[in-house]
Amino acid sequence: MACALLYDVYPPPDAPARKPNVGADAIRVKVKAMGDSIRLTIDGRAVTAVKSASIIQAYAHSGEAMTANVGCMGQGVCGSCRCLVRKEGEQEVRTLLACETQVEEGMQVSFIDYFMPAHVHRYQIKDIGDSWDLLERMHAIFPEAAHCRHCGGCDRSCPRGIVVQQGVAYANAGDMTALVKLFDHCVMCNLCTLACPENIRPNHLGLFMRRAVAALTLRPIDLLRRLHEIEGGALAVDISKPVDA
Repeated sequence: MACALLYDVYPPPDAPARKPNVGADAIRVKVKAMGDSIRLTIDGRAVTAVKSASIIQAYAHSGEAMTANVGCMGQGVCGSCRCLVRKEGEQEVRTLLACETQVEEGMQVSFIDYFMPAHVHRYQIKDIGDSWDLLERMHAIFPEAAHCRHCGGCDRSCPRGIVVQQGVAYANAGDMTALVKLFDHCVMCNLCTLACPENIRPNHLGLFMRRAVAALTLRPIDLLRRLHEIEGGALAVDISKPVDA
């Protein structure tokens, strides 16, 4: 229902006045009377949201446009809702995904832009003849992987808790099975790429190996099942529904 996801944005003083929405105002009063709303800050703007909402839902219903670098509903890429989050009363700033993070009172959120690096690794999976050439091809496409200094920046930046530098170590050691398994939960948010001083682009290294292994072997059954669900319309996105508390 509409009242289940109601948000009120408090614009800065110099912002242009918005047209009144009588229906929305009436629902807003009802939600506030229920005591089910909290306030947080998203990209410098104060937003009121229901407690059960995710950050991306709060942003989507605040009146802001869903553009590039702000969620898969705007950019069309999973992982693009990467953001910095500081909870009220805490000094630590965390890298999280807005679609997976529930709003909290006093939370401060800032979406993270991603800029395409000057060097992009380009390849064609069909050019890999067989698995005997895979390690050689990987080193040719991602030569920076051998320069990993194990600074840990990629690990700290990953919102999924993946030990990214271990994946790079697996690649250098030729342990492709372990590498593919480690990056199985990667959503390509590119935060490890932004954090890497050697321009390794670890998530793309993991993606390359996952693609190569899938192309050279039987496709993963969970991938086949998910593609079938998407084609059948079983995974339609409905941003009007609050996340489970």
